[in-house]
Amino acid sequence: MATPPSAASQSGHPGHAGHAASAARVALVGVHGFGAHHLGNLERLRAAGVVELVAVADPQPPEPGSVPAAAAVFPGLTELLAGTPDLDVIIVATPIQTHAPLGLAALATTADLYLEKPPVASLADFNILSDAAQASGRSVQIGFQSLGSHALAALEELVASGTIGTLEGISATGRWVRDKAYYKRSRWAGKRSIEGIDVVDGVATNPLAHAVATALRIAGARTTADVASVETDLYRANDIESDDTSVIRVRTATGLPITCALTLCASESVEPYVTLHGSAGTAVFHYTEDRLTVTTPAGQTEQVFGRDDLTENLLAHRREGRELISPITDSGAFMLVLEAIRTAPLPALIDGAYIRWEGDGDAAHAVVIGIESALERATRESATFSELGVPWAVSAASALRASAGQGTGS
Repeated sequence: MATPPSAASQSGHPGHAGHAASAARVALVGVHGFGAHHLGNLERLRAAGVVELVAVADPQPPEPGSVPAAAAVFPGLTELLAGTPDLDVIIVATPIQTHAPLGLAALATTADLYLEKPPVASLADFNILSDAAQASGRSVQIGFQSLGSHALAALEELVASGTIGTLEGISATGRWVRDKAYYKRSRWAGKRSIEGIDVVDGVATNPLAHAVATALRIAGARTTADVASVETDLYRANDIESDDTSVIRVRTATGLPITCALTLCASESVEPYVTLHGSAGTAVFHYTEDRLTVTTPAGQTEQVFGRDDLTENLLAHRREGRELISPITDSGAFMLVLEAIRTAPLPALIDGAYIRWEGDGDAAHAVVIGIESALERATRESATFSELGVPWAVSAASALRASAGQGTGS
């Protein structure tokens, strides 16, 4: 749980009020993959004088020149913490299954934590990490970068004003292409677990997790108490354990339906989007572009918004008590979705008759025939593939797995 600004100012928390003028001492755990993005962002913030990257940790050494010469390099977080005192912020950008132990280790220090999405790989681990954050008084920012978009405030005002009428539902649509090389890039890619340790690397929990998280935030579903139920309809075209083509249907505590129709087996990648379905119009938010298109009987408008960087937001929270954009407690709703996927039966294998392969070798990628139409129907009708009678889907009676939104265990 993120420390409220009022409590933080009274807690003797290093780096809060009284340390505003000094650059924050930051350590980055994981310098490859999305960690490389953090390296670039930290260099931008270093040039602005607000951070000092004092150490990095990764079992695979960083690329030459990618890390400042003054930063110490360690093979792991244990070694980093032993050799680097007085950290202000620890950023963890590592494989999903390592988030829980590394997050707990970070919270045992005096540093605040930036933890990449998904927070952890099970609801039980989420509860443990949340309790540790609350007990330590540390602040935890979860890396759902799309939540920093200024379009979210505009959408809230749009709904409140009645511009699109009564909000009847929200949907998220993701159509991406991922080839065989994508699933060969690491031992955890596409896995549900490794040697008994949860991974849950599926379409809705990792590559298109932002679509789910953004839809939940727009719906006002932040904590576990904000979700009434989650249903999953999971499939795979690739030779993997996890799902690559799925519908996730959530009902919020207020009764609002959220339908997420996602695939990594499209014919071509398009920018994912979240749609607000109103009684008098629609609002479509392309969250990777911060672009909002509103359509009503009066016409169509489009606007591109700015975005707050989550690392800068965490630093501002430390300095001046600014509200965190993505505190750990606000990932509770997302974690109920992840938990429903984790505990669901194995994703059904799509019959090869409905799959077309494009490209050669490791560049080959699966295309589920007709997937674009199936995704459109699913979001328009708030229905699963099974309910729609898609030919490769299993029967609706056996496909859906529902879980209560108030669960606290695994």
